[in-house]
Amino acid sequence: MKGIAIAIAASCLLATPAFAGDHGGHGKKADAHATHGPVADSVISAQRAALAKSTKGAGFGPQSPRDIDAAEGNNNRIFTEAPAYTEMNLCNIHFHKNAEHKGGEFTTYAGNGDGHGYQSGYKYNGTLTAAELAAPKHDICPSAHGALSSGDTIEVHYVHSTADITPGATLGSCLSESIGNPQLRVETQVYVLVNDKNALDFGDLTAHKKVNGLHQPTGIPSNTGTPVQYEGSTTGPGYNEKGSPFQVSWSVRPQVAKVNIDSVGKWCKGGKNTFKEDHAHGVRNLVINKDLLSTID
Repeated sequence: MKGIAIAIAASCLLATPAFAGDHGGHGKKADAHATHGPVADSVISAQRAALAKSTKGAGFGPQSPRDIDAAEGNNNRIFTEAPAYTEMNLCNIHFHKNAEHKGGEFTTYAGNGDGHGYQSGYKYNGTLTAAELAAPKHDICPSAHGALSSGDTIEVHYVHSTADITPGATLGSCLSESIGNPQLRVETQVYVLVNDKNALDFGDLTAHKKVNGLHQPTGIPSNTGTPVQYEGSTTGPGYNEKGSPFQVSWSVRPQVAKVNIDSVGKWCKGGKNTFKEDHAHGVRNLVINKDLLSTID
């Protein structure tokens, strides 16, 4: 029975949108979403209503993403905060097109998007130079939903686990046969893509190595503000109308950092990075229902 339970837990993490929202979303269904124009406000409202209905009285814990500048929340389903990421193993890195969270330097709404998590989320509030906004020479991380452009905002999730694992593709890398329900933490950094070879290199930002026996990211910026920490869940557009059952401790940095767009394209090319990532994932609607939010201390 123990083996079956672990298999079920792993299967759930791999099959649901979880952190990365749309793993494997390059098929015909994804193509159909790519051609869908911006949806009306009523579509987003209906999704929020469906989320409220499906979670009411069902015992779900606090959800993500949220406005990190708004501390209020009514969800009292308490779970133990995960340790500091330096005491955990890095298990996965991926990113979303536009920030899933709102707050700090990323509060400009990108719009409702296609209703499936694309062309929505939040953008960098600041201004960029004409040189920074110059188009790259090659397509950057192309997918059925389009390529990335200079000036785009991405939210990078550095996912950590208390399980004894090796970093890899999908959230299956966050589990082990010995621990099917590890504590999870996501260190979050929002970046803006610029056409500047002197900007940060994405390869450096996603580098990792073993430190004191633990797999650790070595490139997370340390100058982008004190992270806002709160208790929430996994994200991704598959949870727009249902609650996520996975508990996650979040650390979201409020300031953006500029990254060289060509270095992001190099990281994505062929999915040859450690995490087999080759495109930006979609975003979950911002959770605004206070009954689904924890209180930020």
